[in-house]
Amino acid sequence: MRGQTLRASLLAISGFGLSLAAYAQSSVTLYGIVDGGFTYTSNQGGKSNYQATAGSEQGSRWGLLGSEDLGGGNRAVFRLENGFNLQNGTASANGRIFGRQAWVGLSNERFGTLTFGRQYNAAQDSLEPLQVATDTVQYGTHPFDVDDLNNTFRTDNSVKYVTPNFNGLQVNMMYALSGNPGNFATNRSYSVGASYARGPLRLGAAYVILDHPATDTTGAIPSDNYYTFLKGISRQRIYGAGGLYEIGSATLGLMYTNTHFELTPASQYQTYQNAEASLRYQITPALHAAIGETYTNVSANGKVDSWHYWQTTTALQYFLSKATDVYIDLLYQRATNAVAQIEGTSGPSSSGTQFLAVTGIRHKF
Repeated sequence: MRGQTLRASLLAISGFGLSLAAYAQSSVTLYGIVDGGFTYTSNQGGKSNYQATAGSEQGSRWGLLGSEDLGGGNRAVFRLENGFNLQNGTASANGRIFGRQAWVGLSNERFGTLTFGRQYNAAQDSLEPLQVATDTVQYGTHPFDVDDLNNTFRTDNSVKYVTPNFNGLQVNMMYALSGNPGNFATNRSYSVGASYARGPLRLGAAYVILDHPATDTTGAIPSDNYYTFLKGISRQRIYGAGGLYEIGSATLGLMYTNTHFELTPASQYQTYQNAEASLRYQITPALHAAIGETYTNVSANGKVDSWHYWQTTTALQYFLSKATDVYIDLLYQRATNAVAQIEGTSGPSSSGTQFLAVTGIRHKF
């Protein structure tokens, strides 16, 4: 009799535990990308260069994505994502443990998602998936990554809201605090963007403001995670729009971005305009090709066409499985009134042209 009572008690406790687990429906997913290869650059400071490189297609990373069902259509969510250099094992983003993303928040099926932490801005959310570099190699991003589509900087101290999906339309808004007493506007950021996807059409638009960025390491845009090619930036404004349209096995793409830097002293400024056209083609289920052409016009202090760049990006990817592919990418940049420098290379050319070839292997898990 005692044994039957004990077994009944154990079954009751076990059932209670299972019911709690079923209600909570918590999950934590480990995921990542490992990407490494070889890069040849025709001209860096007047000499060719051969390098073992990491993260050419996508930056190597590992992350944790978590979700807990709170009931009533509510969920607690979080993401912690670390970036690293495959060739030497060091952490990227200036050694941060979770330098790519680190956020926590609440999500509701009807009202959207609210998160807090180190996050992507509206340009990265709404425009980055549409650029040709997403389907080729990260070197294919626009010169100097002035529109931040290759994550030159991420945003700390941010509060972000993303709406539910309304028939393909989703809006994202973010405000990032400076944390400076008496100087609320110093090193803050705010942005708004929208994405639309339905049938063969995908669209995106975004507007981003950085106010006195990189003035310290504790504000919205830390000084150890920002541009180095321009000094004395007092304000940066990014806006742009783009789209993709699928026609059978082909996808056509167009994008425009405008980035304006106000410099110190106040009379100094630079504006970068990028216009991109692209074509992606699924040759076979395992073989994917892409080509993109980008024109970048720079005006400084009101002088139109101070200098400009033409850049051609081509790519071929062969998928050995759903998780693993090998790739080869070829890029060529021609600059006028400036030296060429393909984004992501370790140095500028000594002339107005630069050629790059990269090959490697990428595995996702």
